[in-house]
This record gives sequence, C-alpha cells and structure tokens, in this order.
Amino acid sequence: MSAATNANTFDTAASKDASGENFPVGSFLLPKKLRPHVAVFYAFARAADDIGDSPDLPAEEKIRRLDAYEDVLLGRREPEPGLEKPWRIRQSLIECGITTDHCRDLLHAFKRDATYLRYKDWNDLRYGYCQLSASPVGRYLLDLHGEDKAGYKASDALCDALQVLNHLQDCQKDYREIDRVYLPGDWMAANGVTVEDLDRPALVPGMRKVLDLCLDATADLMAEARKLPGQLKSKHLAMESAVIVKIADKLTAELRARDPIATRVQLTKPQALWCAVKGVASVWL
Repeated sequence: MSAATNANTFDTAASKDASGENFPVGSFLLPKKLRPHVAVFYAFARAADDIGDSPDLPAEEKIRRLDAYEDVLLGRREPEPGLEKPWRIRQSLIECGITTDHCRDLLHAFKRDATYLRYKDWNDLRYGYCQLSASPVGRYLLDLHGEDKAGYKASDALCDALQVLNHLQDCQKDYREIDRVYLPGDWMAANGVTVEDLDRPALVPGMRKVLDLCLDATADLMAEARKLPGQLKSKHLAMESAVIVKIADKLTAELRARDPIATRVQLTKPQALWCAVKGVASVWL
C-alpha cells in the first residue's frame, strides 16, 4: 500500500480552517514561544473533528480512524502516514508536561458525533457533549500557560458557550449535511417544533423560541465566563480570553436579532476588530 493510499485511511479532506473560525485560535496575543504548540494542538483537533463531521464516512469508519488517533496519542501505536497529527501533539504534550486527557476528551466527543445525533435536554448537550468537545480546549490552554486549575470553571463556561453559539449558527447546515441536531429535544417538543423545521427557509416561531432558550442558557454561562480574564496570571492569555468574551457577547446579540436559518450570522471584520480592541483594553486598563 502506498503512503498516499495509507494516509487516506486515516485523514479526511479538511472542511474547515482557522480563517473560518468565529474565535481566534492561537492568535498573536499569545506568547510567541507557545504558539507552535497551540498550532499543533489545533491541527490535531481540526483533523479529528473533520473525521467526525465527514458526510462521506460511515459511523464505524469514523470511529476506526479516531481510535487510531487515540492509539498514537497514547503511544500504543507507531505513527505512520496519515497519523502524523496525533503523533505531533503527543510529542508536544510530552515536551510541555501536559496530560493527554484533553486530547482524549476531544476524540471521545468526535466518536460520539458519529452515532449520537440528537440531544434530550440542555444538560445532555452541555455535560454530555460540550464538556468533551469544547471545555478541553480551554483547559489545554490554561495548562500550557501554567495557570491554576481553579480557572477551569470559568474556562469551561466560556468554551461551552462558544460551542453552543457555533451550533446555533450552523443549526440548519448540521441538520442538512450530517443529520445532526445540537438543540435540546425537550425544548423543541415544548414549543411544538421538530428537527424537520430546521429545513425551512426561515425560523418558525417555535424554533425561534428554542434558539432564544439556548441563548438564555448561554448567557448564564457567559456570566461565569467573564470572570476568566481576571483570574489569569498570564496577561497574554487574559487578553486572548477577554477578546473571545467580547466576540461571544456580540455574536449572542446578533443571534438574538437575526435568523441563522434565513442568513449566515457571523461578525463582520470591523465588528470583530472592535471586540478585539475592547477585549485588550479591558485587560490593560
């Protein structure tokens, strides 16, 4: 088997990149010496996420590929073509003295994505999914910067809020392309809507209510998340987190005012830049 063919048994074509993210990942605000490690972590997470989100792979194949990622991550399997990213993050984690737990949690979330397509309620969404798919990112960054683990609570709240906001932005796309719905089923039932209502040209009133309930729950998370910048020793990471808080707050307001089914809801470059200015200023001042 050629290297190219072998690589294709593990990797899938990247569907997303950093330029399409709502939130800065490893931006210039972080210490220069740490950015290469963040880049390796992000490349690993993105590649694994692309496997979990691929519309062309059956569930069992997604899990097989992600199991291979986990085996390399944990040193149970030698790296080979197509498995470079889990090997690189393993080396990075060893160099930085960081546990593999955060990366393993991400892999478990993406395996869950392969078969778990609906969520019963808010707790199922947040604790069953976001705590595996989003919280580990913030925890990794805190560990990389040598921060106190007491900051995990506010970091989890921020990362989980970002995850929910992203789900709301992509609610129709996720349903149409991969039959996945990250909306609490009990809230949909209570408001007389079904997943099929996501296939309409615009939000029906009941689905608008469901999204508003998600935004209300996200606002509760953001109340905790706003504490994060002030808890951090690293001014670099504090600025990064403050910028993300501002972006999340602005995106929440946009999602309340606009219809993510009728049109793509995202911040303009001037809006994102203004959030960055306000976030950095809030730390310095």
